[in-house]
Amino acid sequence: MMGRNRNAGKPGAKNPGKTFKRIMAEIMGRYKLHCVAVVLCLIVSAVANVYGTMFMQRLIDDYITPMIGRPDPDFGPMGRAVLGVALVYLLGAFSAWLYNYLMIFVSQGTLKNLRVKLFSKMERLPIKYFDTHAHGDIMSVYTNDIDTMRQMISQSMPQLISSVVTIVSIVTSMIILNVPLLIITLFMVATTMTLSVKRIKSAGRFFVAQQQDLGRVNGYIEEMMDGQKVVKVFCHEGQSKAELRRRNRVWAENAARASGMANSMMPMMNAVGYLQYVIIAVIGGTMAIAGTPNLGLTGMNTLTLGMIASFLTLSRGFTNPISQISNQFNSIVTALAGASRIFAFMDAEPETDDGYVQLVNAKIDENGNITETPEHTGHWAWKHPHKADGTVTYTELKGDITMSQVDFAYEPGKPVLHDVTLYAKPGQKVAFVGATGAGKTTITNLLNRFYDIADGKIRYDNININKIRKPDLRRSLGIVLQDTNLFTGTVMENIRYGNLEATDEQCIQAAKLAGAHDFITRLPKGYETELTGNGGSLSQGQRQLLSIARAAVADPPVMILDEATSSIDTRTEALVQKGMDALMEGRTTFVIAHRLSTVRNADCIMVLDHGRIIERGTHQDLIARKGTYYRLYTGAFELE
Repeated sequence: MMGRNRNAGKPGAKNPGKTFKRIMAEIMGRYKLHCVAVVLCLIVSAVANVYGTMFMQRLIDDYITPMIGRPDPDFGPMGRAVLGVALVYLLGAFSAWLYNYLMIFVSQGTLKNLRVKLFSKMERLPIKYFDTHAHGDIMSVYTNDIDTMRQMISQSMPQLISSVVTIVSIVTSMIILNVPLLIITLFMVATTMTLSVKRIKSAGRFFVAQQQDLGRVNGYIEEMMDGQKVVKVFCHEGQSKAELRRRNRVWAENAARASGMANSMMPMMNAVGYLQYVIIAVIGGTMAIAGTPNLGLTGMNTLTLGMIASFLTLSRGFTNPISQISNQFNSIVTALAGASRIFAFMDAEPETDDGYVQLVNAKIDENGNITETPEHTGHWAWKHPHKADGTVTYTELKGDITMSQVDFAYEPGKPVLHDVTLYAKPGQKVAFVGATGAGKTTITNLLNRFYDIADGKIRYDNININKIRKPDLRRSLGIVLQDTNLFTGTVMENIRYGNLEATDEQCIQAAKLAGAHDFITRLPKGYETELTGNGGSLSQGQRQLLSIARAAVADPPVMILDEATSSIDTRTEALVQKGMDALMEGRTTFVIAHRLSTVRNADCIMVLDHGRIIERGTHQDLIARKGTYYRLYTGAFELE
């Protein structure tokens, strides 16, 4: 994994507008009515707050001032007015509660849908994607980047809408009260916004770098977790911690720069807000004392005490929503950076499949005629529709595989296989021998179409495998990898993973065939023993035996064994070899092995060197030839 691309999931943050539109499309796709209700509730809540502020002018000018000095003040009208405002505030509070309640469904529902889409897309990505991207970085998309979107959807966006509505309401109210004071306020706000925009541009790139670095840190931690035994064996703890500190420091530096710039905006805006408050108080008070004509829509000729009090409160209210928008900047920009990584993952090129030949259950009569049937008969056939004339032909699945002059490179200009030609007749056992990197596993990757060849042809029962649908092709191939992968669940469920329709008896029979039955029966609950952490409670050999049993229950006509017994000790290997021979009987089998003792009975052994087949033949033929295989077998030359 150390060679994987560290730019995995690089966000397309150069176009935040496009990213924001995609976020909105994800939200509005299923929650349009919820969003409309949320916006209405936000408008009601914001307007209710501004209405209460405007009421201050009426309270002072219409109720309090006229009653000052009166011997018999009538508090009835004021009480009814206050009660009316209280009802408005109550409506605003209910609207605020309702939009928060609705946003729970919108945010969690949107994130649920995104996770499903991400996982569905992941299942459609080619193996190459996971070979070239750090797994921890991919996990960071599911966790950290999704969480940044949650904060944006549930907090920042409602706050943004509420602030915009509040600003519009306040400006309207200020126009009603006094236009000159509004102009002063707008000038101060424009100054604040100019400073904010400059700050935003400076901080934006650090938020993007922060999300990238976070993915890299997670990728490195995932590597170290997987390789913990290797780290300890080679006493590499110090270097591992030093590397994590370095990556973590880079992340922390970018995060500190981003957060520092974002957090400094609030004190800056508060300072401008206090200055604005003082200026308006001085100018407004001077105008009121001087009896300056009022330029507003209140109907009053001069500024009053109530108008100045309301305007000052609105002035503070004007600064607050702008400050809130700036305060949410951190969350918004981080979410856009995270969302761009999410969408980059969702936009990754999926695995293509142009195949149209299908694998079907078949009945074969005594004359060899093939008919398709929905029932499983133990026989399979390739259903081949011919585009030229619209006819359909059926070819029995036998496991006849040929590779003709195949060239392949994982990266352009760096060929891995050169002019590889081989034949595997039905029921034959073909073994690949060679040093690490010779191309053995690459050949099996091409048979599965995990990668597609650059030149040459691979034919399966005389059908070009490019014409076969990938799911059908892989269904006909069983594979046991060197690296075992067990899933959380019972032993029985892990074996049944090879064939979800298999009965318990079939799973047990497969375990017996692989030589796993004895150790399974000694487990605390036998086949119902729960496995977690990739079967960490089992030995490496036991995990490999379960992988072999999983392949056996799939019962494919072609079997690929990629170092399948490499993790099994010599005694266990002797026990399982008999079961392996039974498993391979009647099947076309490709075996990759470093232990040459396991391939002695192969029908054909192919020796690879730097992507070329340099020798081929039976064990006896190759020994008699006294070439590379002979030197490997006698120990004169060892595999690397």
